[in-house]
Amino acid sequence: MKFDIFFSICQTPVDGSVPNERQMFQNFFDQAILADELGFGCAWVAETHLSCQVQKRNPGAVIPHFEGEIGLNTDILQIAHVLFSKTKRIHVGSAIRNILCNGGPIAHAEAIKMYLSIRQMMGDDPSRLLELGFASGRFPFSNVPYGVRPRNKLEEAAWPALRGLVFQEATEIFLRLLKGEVIGSKDIRPKILSRDLFRSDADWDHAVVAWANLAVHEKERDAIETGADLATLGFQVAPFWKFDPVGVIPFEAPMQSLRLTIGAHDAASQHLANEILPVGVFNLSITPSNQIEETHRRMTQHYCRKPWGAADGVWRRELMPRTALVFIDSDSRKAKAQSEKAIANYWKAVEGTLDPMKVSQAVDNALVGSPEEIVEQMNRRFHPDDRLMLWFDFNNHDSAAIKKSMQLFMEKVAPLATGAR
Repeated sequence: MKFDIFFSICQTPVDGSVPNERQMFQNFFDQAILADELGFGCAWVAETHLSCQVQKRNPGAVIPHFEGEIGLNTDILQIAHVLFSKTKRIHVGSAIRNILCNGGPIAHAEAIKMYLSIRQMMGDDPSRLLELGFASGRFPFSNVPYGVRPRNKLEEAAWPALRGLVFQEATEIFLRLLKGEVIGSKDIRPKILSRDLFRSDADWDHAVVAWANLAVHEKERDAIETGADLATLGFQVAPFWKFDPVGVIPFEAPMQSLRLTIGAHDAASQHLANEILPVGVFNLSITPSNQIEETHRRMTQHYCRKPWGAADGVWRRELMPRTALVFIDSDSRKAKAQSEKAIANYWKAVEGTLDPMKVSQAVDNALVGSPEEIVEQMNRRFHPDDRLMLWFDFNNHDSAAIKKSMQLFMEKVAPLATGAR
C-alpha cells in the first residue's frame, strides 16, 4: 500500500480563527517538508482560481454560505519549484489543475513543458515526478471570465450536457500537444449533442427547440457547425478553441518526469484521454467503494498501453489514488468528535444546508479513531495495492496538531496497514 498526502490550503474560519495568507502558505510548506521526512510518496496540492468571497457578490453564487477562500494555490508549477527545492524525495501533484481557465489547454500544455525543461536545466532529479492531475475545475465561476460559458441560447439550454464535451475538447487538445503533435482545431473530434447526453426527454426537447430558434438567426449560425437528423445524430457544436495548426515548445522537454491523472468521473472522458496518452483517474472522498472497483475493472481494459512519460502502459491500482480524510488521535473519542464536527461544518459551509446523508457517507469513508482502530479500518476496506491520498488538514488550522497526526499515522499505522487480503 502506498501513502500520499493531500493539502487543501483552505483559508476558512475554524473555531473563529482565520490565518492570513502568509501563515497559510507557511503552514503548508512546513507540513509538506515533514511529509517528505516521514516518507509520504506525493504531496498533492489543491488548486483554486478566483476569489470565493468575491463571487458571493454576484448573481447565482455557487457557494453563497462559504466564508473565506476554499483554496489559495493558483499555480502548482510555482508551488512545485519551491517544494522540490525544499525536499529530498517526495513527488509533487496537482489536485487538480484546471485546464479550461488561465488561457485554456494550449497555454497549460506549453506551461508544463516549459516547467519540465527548466527543472531539467537546474539539474533536478528526473525520478521525482510532477503528478499532473487535470480537470475542468470545481466551480464554473472560475472559467466564465475565460469564455467557457454558453455562447447562445442553444448552448444555454444544453449546458449541463455540453460542458462535459467542452472539457473533452480541452482534454484532447491538451494531451495531444503534450504528446508533441502539431494540431489545429480542425484536427479535434467534433462535439455532438445527442439525446443520450441529456437526463430527460424534456431537457432534450428544450435543447432542440433552442436549436431551431437559433438557426433562423443568421448572425448566430457560426455557433452551429452543422444541422443533422436530430432524432438520430444530434447536432454539432462549434469549437470553443479555434486555431490554426500549432506546436508547443520546448519540443525537447523531459516528459519522463510527468505522470498524468484526469479528474473526471465519466467513463467517456477517461477513455478519450487514454486513447491519446496513459492517464490515471481520481476519485473523491465520498466515492462509493463499488464505483472505485468498477473503475479499476474498466481501466484495465481502456488504459493506454503505450509507455509515455513516467507511465509504462500497465494499469495498476496506484493509478487511481483514493482520497481519505484522516482523524487520528491516541484517544479514539477525541478523533471521532473532531471528525463529526469538521465534516459537518465543511458541508454546511459549502452547500449552505446540512445534508445528514452526505455527512454520514463522508464519515464512513474517513479514517477515524486511534492508530489501532485505523489500522483495522484500512485492512478491512482497502486493497493491499491501493494508493491513498490522505487528507490531514481538513477544516483544521492547527499546524502543530496536523503534523502530530501525520507523524502518528506514519509511525503507528503505516507499518501495519497491509490492506484486505
